Amino acid sequence: MSSGHLFGTDGVRGIPGQGPLKPEAVRALAYHAARVLLERQGVKINGHAPLIAVGRDTRGSGPSLLRSMISGFSAAGVRVLDLGVIPTPAVSYLAPRLGCFAGAVISASHNPAEYNGIKFFDGAGFKMSPVLELEVERRIARPAPPAISRPPFAAADRGAIYMDFLKSAFPATLDLDGVRVVVDCANGAASAFAPKLLSELGATVFAIGVKPNGRNINAGCGATATEAMRREVKRRRAHAGLALDGDADRALICDERGKLLDGDSLIAAAAARLLRRGGLKGGKVAVTVMSNFGLLNYLRGLGVDAVTTPVGDRYVTEAIEKEGLSLGGENSGHVVFRDFAPTGDGMLTGLQTFAAWRESGKPMSALGRLYKSTPQTLKALHVKSKPPLAMMHRTAAAIAEAAKRLEGRGRVFVRYSGTEPVLRILVEGPSAAENHKIADSIARIYLTETGAAEEKHR
Repeated sequence: MSSGHLFGTDGVRGIPGQGPLKPEAVRALAYHAARVLLERQGVKINGHAPLIAVGRDTRGSGPSLLRSMISGFSAAGVRVLDLGVIPTPAVSYLAPRLGCFAGAVISASHNPAEYNGIKFFDGAGFKMSPVLELEVERRIARPAPPAISRPPFAAADRGAIYMDFLKSAFPATLDLDGVRVVVDCANGAASAFAPKLLSELGATVFAIGVKPNGRNINAGCGATATEAMRREVKRRRAHAGLALDGDADRALICDERGKLLDGDSLIAAAAARLLRRGGLKGGKVAVTVMSNFGLLNYLRGLGVDAVTTPVGDRYVTEAIEKEGLSLGGENSGHVVFRDFAPTGDGMLTGLQTFAAWRESGKPMSALGRLYKSTPQTLKALHVKSKPPLAMMHRTAAAIAEAAKRLEGRGRVFVRYSGTEPVLRILVEGPSAAENHKIADSIARIYLTETGAAEEKHR
């Protein structure tokens, strides 16, 4: 596990120009991450500079962060293969295929435009492991040596390789001819990719969220704000909608009525399809503790076991690798189809879901009725700090009391976000009204115990 001092559950995030995203801090991060990845993979610098593939999303702060990273990588003896604006999973896919020892992405994924972040991939396309993150954190106080200027190689055209891969992942026996699809790219990295991909597979595409200006990524659009997609589906009388987040590593889908299919629904459809085709390796699916009881019961009815992990797609990936599985994901829309890729990929998830839908011969809404969801209430509290919940005795007691109250009927799960200053309170049980009441009670006790309740009302 990462110590949390620098790396969160998905890389380093913050406000550009502040904290870990100050220019010198970014330079040091790039230098030490490169050195750690080089050493762990046994890459030698023998008169030539190893390549690292770097991509970014559409945030206005991306180019300046890239310049700081190039300086750090140069100090480490590394050259940058600049992929430009490109989805995060494309960097994971392309890095090993372009002869790079590692990959890096400048993105804060689903977060608002004022944030940004940095994440790293190893030479096989997997996210940097927690063990390596800890080693980078251990070294980060050391100064990076002066850099010899090494201008990056421009490689924006390499996105065509990634697009060819995605098209090959859609069954050759299927197409999207006659299908009307709304795609919302969140004004993010997929804006130049997703509409073209679906169109080339035969769909009539209605694209929204495809006009990035550096400030509007995830702003009222994409996988974190699906209302725009759902309205457009109904307005266009489309068969389905696909919403991606800012770096396109997650996806949510809506049916022809504008009803949302979350990540759990997509996992259910994928599991049933893979099981039917004999491709569900291990007879198991990796899911997180946030997955709905309804999904778990549905999988159980199929004879499929669920391997439960902490929240975070990296933990899902770890479980997939450990168990030798072909499928796993989160209800947020991060889904890993391991036969195709080692990480979550929103466009790939969309294509695999469309394949399951087209094969069914039924409307997309049928995939949303595979199981009945147990009502959930998810409450998010913005926090200034993250005191350990175990040390907050009144809050811990309230959580324990709520869990006992719902025992056998539901559950309570409270955690801090690994990427945002947020406390998330999930209450799941048969009664939505009871869930809300329990979540509000825990939130009120937490705010009172931290003193934030008094600040809120000042």
